Amino acid sequence: MATYAEMFDIASKNLIRDKVTVAVAMQAEVIHKELDTVPNHANRLIWAKTALIAPHEMASKIMWAIVVQNAAFTSAQITGASDAAVLAAVAATVDLFATGA
Repeated sequence: MATYAEMFDIASKNLIRDKVTVAVAMQAEVIHKELDTVPNHANRLIWAKTALIAPHEMASKIMWAIVVQNAAFTSAQITGASDAAVLAAVAATVDLFATGA
């Protein structure tokens, strides 16, 4: 399990932030193509548009959610996450941030 100090360090590293940035753009495109019957689709589409306009900013906004959801893993496991794992982590946070509020 990653310690709080390790999680802070992970969230500050460019390598994982770069992966999250690309995954944000990739997930935005997935949402763009999803059916409008997907729950929360309208808000997800707004999130996707915002994410594609400024993927670095969106990555910064969701970085902590991604690090915390993976806190059970070691620091090495988190920083060494595959592209697919990072994309899945981003996908798991979208509805948290895609709200009408």
